[in-house]
Amino acid sequence: MPQAIIFDKDGTLFGFTQTWAPWCVDLMRDLGRDDVHARALSDAVGFDLDTGTYAPDSPVIAGTPDQSADLMLPLLPDWHRADLIAHMIERPVTPVPATDLLTVLEALKTRNIPMAIMTNDSAAAADEQLAALDLAHYFDAIVGYDSGHGMKPDAAPLLACARLMNVPAQSCMMVGDSPHDINAGRAAGMRTLGVLTGVANAASLSAADAVIADIGLLPDWLDTQT
Repeated sequence: MPQAIIFDKDGTLFGFTQTWAPWCVDLMRDLGRDDVHARALSDAVGFDLDTGTYAPDSPVIAGTPDQSADLMLPLLPDWHRADLIAHMIERPVTPVPATDLLTVLEALKTRNIPMAIMTNDSAAAADEQLAALDLAHYFDAIVGYDSGHGMKPDAAPLLACARLMNVPAQSCMMVGDSPHDINAGRAAGMRTLGVLTGVANAASLSAADAVIADIGLLPDWLDTQT
């Protein structure tokens, strides 16, 4: 059993499409001059404005706000990059839990398992979203792409989480919904667990040590591990 767990945020703790599709629809309508322009912006980030779904290979699924901004900026000549990034980070989002998070986190807490979050979103956004659900206090560390440790799929931010929890990296497990999460965990020498509450399917997460439907199954799954 791992001594500590590092979670991805979107697609792992929160359902990805349920959380970010409404946000993206509103953003595109806000930024777009008209319907044609809004659809062009949506296409740039791999989002279908009609169905409210992300393409499986959308570069923004595991990307950062900076990367999303760079994809749209050629279509937004009146925007400065820093302003667009700030606009996206500050734009409210309603996080939709992927499962009964309170029950899961309480179960892990009773096992005395330290927990951290490493997200390619901003640390401030993660703090705000978790605080809105009164869940931030369950985590020993919350690290974003802008926390100074880099971003997934690099190992560095996961190694930083391990240090912040004072647990050896090889004793941690990375839980995530994208190949970026799994590849980062493997690069950090950690066990990896994939979940299917993002856009990726099980085949896309085949490099993980195991794949489960959602983290609601995590406490029982841990009981089967040695």
